[in-house]
Amino acid sequence: MRLRVGDRVKVITGKDVGQVSRISRVIPKMNKVIVEGVNTARRHQRPQSGTMQGGIIDKDMPIDASNVMIVCQECGPTKVGKRFDDRGKHRVCRKCGGDL
Repeated sequence: MRLRVGDRVKVITGKDVGQVSRISRVIPKMNKVIVEGVNTARRHQRPQSGTMQGGIIDKDMPIDASNVMIVCQECGPTKVGKRFDDRGKHRVCRKCGGDL
């Protein structure tokens, strides 16, 4: 999986198509990512301790990694490539060749 926490991504399929946001969590075993503000569900939360309040909360649910596309600062949504050099391997934009 070439996506990392903090990457800006654009949703390309599903009910939130077109939204651009950041990845908050990556689940590589299931090939899923959690994107801030995307695929939000309302969940009933029980109070866990004396200070925590219960109620209905909005929770970001996982979305498949194939349904998002990383966004380059120069050229927009793009595929991710790899470059190997003396410093190691880097993720690069397939359109412009810049580092991601």
